[in-house]
Amino acid sequence: MKKKSFGFLMIAVLMLLLAACGGGNDSGKASEENNADSGNGSEDTEEHYKIGILAPEVTHGWVAAVAYHAEERVKELGDQVDYQIQTSSNAEQMTSQLDDLMTWGADAIVAFPQWEGMEVPIQNAIDSGITVVNFDIAIDVEGVYRVAGDNEDMGIQGANYIVDKIGEEGNVVVLEVPSSGSVSELRTKGFEETMAEIAPDMNLMTYATEFTREDGLADFADILTSVEDIDAVYSIDDETSVGVLQAIQEAGRTDIQVVTGGGGMQEYFEMMPENEDIWIQSALYSPVMVKDAVDIAIDVLNGEDVEEETIIPTTVVDRDNYEEFLDENSPY
Repeated sequence: MKKKSFGFLMIAVLMLLLAACGGGNDSGKASEENNADSGNGSEDTEEHYKIGILAPEVTHGWVAAVAYHAEERVKELGDQVDYQIQTSSNAEQMTSQLDDLMTWGADAIVAFPQWEGMEVPIQNAIDSGITVVNFDIAIDVEGVYRVAGDNEDMGIQGANYIVDKIGEEGNVVVLEVPSSGSVSELRTKGFEETMAEIAPDMNLMTYATEFTREDGLADFADILTSVEDIDAVYSIDDETSVGVLQAIQEAGRTDIQVVTGGGGMQEYFEMMPENEDIWIQSALYSPVMVKDAVDIAIDVLNGEDVEEETIIPTTVVDRDNYEEFLDENSPY
């Protein structure tokens, strides 16, 4: 009896062990199937990146809109990114902030380097393995990506517009902004070269100003006291042009037929139909383009093929089509 009972006991133990082993295998398969069904496998894991944004301090509505749209885009990306936005008043401060972002562990930096002297620090960041996408400004750095409007074409469109309105001869004040680097250089280059080609007898008078309405007002008020006859003003910025128009109004001048601009300022658009004596024009250079710069940074980090330079075409806005570009939600 004892031997028989022992035999039954051994059989029972063996059956339990086999059941346990079989149950373990079924549980493993179920776990794998659940992982596959839920999409939690490593192949589907979304990358998480640290994105730094460097912009100038807000001294200009367009710059404020750039910072606004950049932050809006990284917020739209949600949990895919951590981000920091730094603003600076000069190249030295921006360089320090660039170093801070590198220490933070930024995978990519979207930079708007408005000042000279950013070439070396940006090159150092790229050499350390950080993806850098420059917004707007062109600098001589190997490996940097860039997103910008077509600055040179803005000048070309400005020249064509002025000739269309005043003819091939006249006095044109050219307001350049040397402190803006390549932006002013390219817009002025496109304008002057095109004017030399299509209206070689046009008299161009060049003066320096800044991208603010206060400078546009003060500088153009001085110009008006020294230049008796002006047919058109080639201004490369909407906010500067607002100041120019104020100076014209305060001086009571009626000789000026055209004032150009650039950017995409809602207030400037709304002025276009208000003055029938002056053709007010803007070469659209929307601050919303900075969202493309953020997206390109993400694309590069994801290993996608990206062109080093993305240039967004120019659109001319004046009283005939300004309503198409009004946006009550725009911060600029």
